[in-house]
Amino acid sequence: MSTIVLGTDGSELANKAASAGLAILREAGTVLVVTVVDGTDPSLVDDGSGHAGPSMQPEEFASMRDRLLAAARDIVDDSARELGGGVETRVVEGSPGAALCDLAREVSAVAIVIGSRGRGGLRRALLGSVSDYVVRNAPCPVLIVRSDHN
Repeated sequence: MSTIVLGTDGSELANKAASAGLAILREAGTVLVVTVVDGTDPSLVDDGSGHAGPSMQPEEFASMRDRLLAAARDIVDDSARELGGGVETRVVEGSPGAALCDLAREVSAVAIVIGSRGRGGLRRALLGSVSDYVVRNAPCPVLIVRSDHN
């Protein structure tokens, strides 16, 4: 069986992308609905070195990470229900584009399906783009569903 990675952030666009991708690729094999938690950088934890910079106590960091992971679990569970079940779910941590590409490599995905808000020009250059990163670095074909998709 082959694996299709459906990236979601829980937004309406991500759900449309997942549905569109599923309609096209469902017969290809296992569908893995995944969301990425970004912002659990352990360098935020106060290491006691006395260096200035943003930091938090280990307990605060653990609590924040637990909340982020619980919210991410809700996102993939809701997305799986919306897709009608029969899919696997996973939460991964890291920068979204890189994490999706790494996961696709790990599971030998035959495709990645993600949404794109269709931002262009200067705004895209300044903000970056998960879909742009994935297209340029994915180990497999990528299906992008734009925000104007009906």
